[in-house]
Amino acid sequence: MRVDEFDYHLPEELIALRPASPRDAARLLVIDPDASSPFVDRTILDLPDLLRPGDALVFNDTKVIPAELHGVRTRDSVSAQVSVTLIERLDDRRWHALARPAKRLKEGDRIVFGEGSNACLLGALEAVVEARGTDGEVTLSFDLSGPALDDAIHAQGVMPLPPYIASRRAPDERDRIDYQTLFARHEGAVAAPTAGLHFTDRLMQSLEARGVLYHFVTLHVGPGTFLPVRSEDTAEHVMHPETGTISAETAEALNAVKARGRAIVAVGTTSLRLLESAVDKTGKLASFTGATDLFITPGYRFRFVDRLLTNFHLPRSTLFMLVGAFSGLDTMKRAYAHAVAARYRFYSYGDACLLNPATSK
Repeated sequence: MRVDEFDYHLPEELIALRPASPRDAARLLVIDPDASSPFVDRTILDLPDLLRPGDALVFNDTKVIPAELHGVRTRDSVSAQVSVTLIERLDDRRWHALARPAKRLKEGDRIVFGEGSNACLLGALEAVVEARGTDGEVTLSFDLSGPALDDAIHAQGVMPLPPYIASRRAPDERDRIDYQTLFARHEGAVAAPTAGLHFTDRLMQSLEARGVLYHFVTLHVGPGTFLPVRSEDTAEHVMHPETGTISAETAEALNAVKARGRAIVAVGTTSLRLLESAVDKTGKLASFTGATDLFITPGYRFRFVDRLLTNFHLPRSTLFMLVGAFSGLDTMKRAYAHAVAARYRFYSYGDACLLNPATSK
């Protein structure tokens, strides 16, 4: 399909720069393509009433690391400001990263993040550019390693907010809490599974009282969630692989939910992509450990996930393509037009949708 088929207009003032407070005060657009009223305005706190006892929510329990580092590169007595976003740890001291502006770096350059020249004593962190790739990718070899490197990254790094937020305000200490879900357990993500940001202890108690089950999977969200689709046709786009895990116990429990005729409700596109990556042709979920680059576009047949809770996504993005596949592209375009008219808040810190699948997409 042509990528421009996934475009829509969004007024800039509807991009949320902070989450709702409290988190569960966010609005919820219920989308049911086959209903007489396909769009119903609710709130996140209404979620228990929209699910049945025995349905299972599936959360992504990845934890965002403060992966954005700001530093200075000095070469031949000339200094330049640079920023990097850590993407993937390669070994005890090396990281794959995205650099901005990448043109200021070349192999062998040394970057000092923070102040001073001694990382342990003065709080600075230093790295050498070991290699440069395309599209701003670099390999950094840090002076520290292991837990000491982890501690330094946590001390110097800031939360890697999406460009549509970071271009309008700087990350701050509030984001260390706001851009992390209630369930964050396993470090490794450079972007939050944002549908999970709406959940609070209060909401979880209401869900439990309703008899709604919940389980956890882990998918470490990578920078691909921010990268634009540069090709003109979806068939030419290549997804950035992300690492995930589904335990055997979780797979068995979710298969039992399906066998009882109850719904699997993916909380976020990351949970959905991981579940759909681990299901076989008969619709049975298996344990999973590894990478997935599953790219879901209209025409995809969903084998395991019955409903999807997700935020509003960027035009022409892989995530808008996914929701178009789930509930039908025409339905989702009309749903987003409804949300714009009703002044919903968009993107990572914005409101949410509860999607039902279309019987005919």
